[in-house]
Amino acid sequence: MHRTTAELEAFEETLRQSPRDDGTLELVVRRPGIGEREVLVEGSLDTEVGLVGDTWKDRTSSKMDHKAPHPRMQLNVMNHRMVAFLAGDDPDRRALAGDQLFVDLDLSEDNLPTGTRLAIGTAVIEVTEMPHRGCAKFMARFGEEAMRFVNGRLGRELRLRGINAVVVVPGVVRPGDTIQKVEVALEVSV
Repeated sequence: MHRTTAELEAFEETLRQSPRDDGTLELVVRRPGIGEREVLVEGSLDTEVGLVGDTWKDRTSSKMDHKAPHPRMQLNVMNHRMVAFLAGDDPDRRALAGDQLFVDLDLSEDNLPTGTRLAIGTAVIEVTEMPHRGCAKFMARFGEEAMRFVNGRLGRELRLRGINAVVVVPGVVRPGDTIQKVEVALEVSV
């Protein structure tokens, strides 16, 4: 089942109700191999490898020389309301989006500009400048209309396909953890 454009547009108000502060981590998903998903009750975030056990460090990026993994695309974070709506009655389909962290939080550029730090569990991640867009796999799993919606004007405004982030403080995250914006202390030279 794929959502229609009309259904997606009607869901806009629910998407806009995502909390701007004090959100919730709803789902942690590790990708242990190509096409594989593992829903976790606890995940470890590491500054070098991202989500421990995930294949990010082994994935190539066309944006990098030598097709290395992109260091500014370590974690993919998606709005849980969006993926839950796309998945419909089958909660197992949420993990198919391919992201590692699914949150109930307003991911818009207005709310989370590049450089915003987010505390989740005992970890801290930082929003990067790299756009996160739907791909052919996303379209195959959720439909062409969903792909157009998340990459369209509203989808880009609210970052409905998600954001890219990096781990800046390692730690443990669990579904149910609060996710909060963190003030970044500026260093002052004396």
